[in-house]
Amino acid sequence: MPLTVWILTLAQALAMTVAPLMVFSGGIVGSTLAPKPSLATLPVACIVIGTALAVMPMTRLMQRFGRKKVFLLGGAMSIVASLAASWGIHQQSFAFFCGASLLLGVGIAVAQQYRFAAIEAVDLSRAGQAASQVLLGGLVAAYLGPELVVYGPAIADALGLPADNAPHRVFVGAFLLLGVICVGTVVVIGLGYRNQQTPVSEERVAGRPLAELFRNPLLWLAVGASAMGYAMMSFMMTATPLDMHAVQGHSLVDTKWVIQSHIIAMFLPSLFSGWLIARLGHRGLISLGVTAYVICLLIALSGQHLHHYWWALILLGIGWNFLFVGGTALLPLCYRPEERFRVQSINEFAVFGCQAVAALSSGWVINQFGWQVLLWVSASMVVAVLALLWANRAAPQAGLQS
Repeated sequence: MPLTVWILTLAQALAMTVAPLMVFSGGIVGSTLAPKPSLATLPVACIVIGTALAVMPMTRLMQRFGRKKVFLLGGAMSIVASLAASWGIHQQSFAFFCGASLLLGVGIAVAQQYRFAAIEAVDLSRAGQAASQVLLGGLVAAYLGPELVVYGPAIADALGLPADNAPHRVFVGAFLLLGVICVGTVVVIGLGYRNQQTPVSEERVAGRPLAELFRNPLLWLAVGASAMGYAMMSFMMTATPLDMHAVQGHSLVDTKWVIQSHIIAMFLPSLFSGWLIARLGHRGLISLGVTAYVICLLIALSGQHLHHYWWALILLGIGWNFLFVGGTALLPLCYRPEERFRVQSINEFAVFGCQAVAALSSGWVINQFGWQVLLWVSASMVVAVLALLWANRAAPQAGLQS
């Protein structure tokens, strides 16, 4: 792989530390700060809403100013947002913490473009491998994010936070450490990444109307697999810490282990998902993702002991990887070079818009109806991807670029 892909993988490892930390701590902090229990997962939803709202404008900025400048802007926003989140927790301000989460979502929206930058650095035939390698950076983030909570008390002690702030002081320190990691993201991008050259012809051609683009059934599959895959993952993952710890009474250590294992399972398959695309094709990988989701739901429906959560969340992570990598690698086959930013922005808005709705509704569903109902709602997203696969059963494997 080119050096650019390795640089983006390292940047991904640092920048995406935001997500697992927020997934692990957002619902727990929210449950102590929120004015009512149904709003406990609102901070997690806010980070997803921030991502969904930012993807299209950030992609347009990249089209105008180049990817590097916007990558640096996203890193700077994450630094400010991390410090703001720490301050909001310290002041026990739920609104301030949610506002910081929104801004962290903007940083994630920018970091999500790393995979497309990696695809542009390689031949189209290696798009799946490039995207998979960048996602491998999430393995580091999966470990590092929740681990910041372990070192949070030391930071709190160093700052001299009073003991009466004990329920929150661990997270105050964790988000301060997150700010330091985000500084590392800016350094890596600033010193290591270079914009890819854009052909002059690409800058002068407008591309086809959206209606014509979406007459391609493979584009629907690419967007739908990523969007529904992300939505179900977010829906279940956001609710898991709340249901495990606050409802079922599992320890914070066990909850942390399940979430860390899940996030590792999200990114570890990237070691071979590019190879699977070469062997099975994009639809084959997406079908494997759907299969993993079905088994995940069957296990989760069978009980709420620790091993049920662990196995279900492991399969949830694997299914997400196959659906997301499959959809991402399929997307470049559905547009021309001059259409890339427009189609990518629509794809990202669909993906993170669906994720935002899922994360925002997750806390309400778990509080009003419980874990079992949440799982049956999740099953509807699997059905949606199955419908897209069925609709594309006769479509050619390659899209426009073939």
